[in-house]
Formats: sequence, structure tokens, C-alpha cells
Amino acid sequence: MVRRTDSRRRMLDTAAELFQAQGYHATGLTQLVAAGGAPKGSLYFHFPGGKEQLAAEAVRLSSERVADVLATVIAAAPDPASAIDAVTDTLAASLTESGFRRGCPLATVALEAAAESEPIREACQDGYAGWHTRLAGYFTCEGLPAERAGSLATVVLAAIEGALLFAKTRRDVTPLRDIAAHLHTTVEREFA
Repeated sequence: MVRRTDSRRRMLDTAAELFQAQGYHATGLTQLVAAGGAPKGSLYFHFPGGKEQLAAEAVRLSSERVADVLATVIAAAPDPASAIDAVTDTLAASLTESGFRRGCPLATVALEAAAESEPIREACQDGYAGWHTRLAGYFTCEGLPAERAGSLATVVLAAIEGALLFAKTRRDVTPLRDIAAHLHTTVEREFA
């Protein structure tokens, strides 16, 4: 017998993948339930708030996963500029491996649903804030004053987010490669 938590987790994993690849509005309840391998009634059992609650929780799960990858990639880098290179390389590889279906797990949902759903907006905001805090904290640990570290984290995240969107629509990772080169120089200069 499938445990409740297994079914719930499977639905969250499925939702995270589908929302990242297709967006909020293009992903229907029937598709979510079928892809998650659960009866339709279980959606409302596990997520009484329906699709909106499922989306908010899936966004939170996705943002935590990205934060973990970010932490791992950054920790393995010898210096901040190389860390940003490694982050963009990781994102470019993920985008390519997915056939340009998986960009940022927050962006598509944020653009589609954040204006109409406060729980989804908050989940997206918290995800971006978590990534920003992690990156700014890393820059601070590497020697930047907190204010400069926060500003640099904003520039890095905004550039990567824009490049991911551009790369996804072009079906070409060149925008990520281009911003990686510019960010490398910017980050090097900040730590010089």
C-alpha cells in the first residue's frame, strides 16, 4: 500500500516538473493527477487548497532544490568568479538536457500566476529571496561588505534569470555563456 506521504511527495514532484516545463495555466488538474499516478480525489485530500496550494508548495520545493544545487556548486569553486561560471554551466547543462523545457523553476509560474495568487507570489518571492540570501552570504564570506554582497547577488541573479529566459526561448545556451563571461569579469573586479 502506498503511504500518504509517498503519494503527496509524488504529486509535488510531478507538479514541480510540470509547472517548470509548461507553466501554471498550461498544466491542468487531470494532467497533474495522471502524471502523479494518483486518483483525482487525492489531490484535494493532500492539497485542500487545490491547484493553487499545490503550485505554491511545488514552487517552494523547486526553489529549495535549486538552493541546494547552488550551495553545492559554489562550495566546490575555488573563487567567486569561478563559482558563477560553474552556476551558469550547471544551468546551461540542465536547460540543454531538458530539450530547453526546464528553465528557472520559479520564473514561468511567477510570470503567469503571481499577480493573481498571493500564495504563489509569496512562494516565488521566498524562493528568489532564499537564492539571493545564499549568494549574498557567500559573497560576504568571501570578503565583500554585506551591502556590496547584496547588490552583487541581485545583479548576478537578475542576469542569470534573464539569460535563462532568453536561452529557453532561443533554444540556445549562448545567452547564458555571454552573461557568464560578463559576470565573471564583474565578480572578479568586485573581489580585486
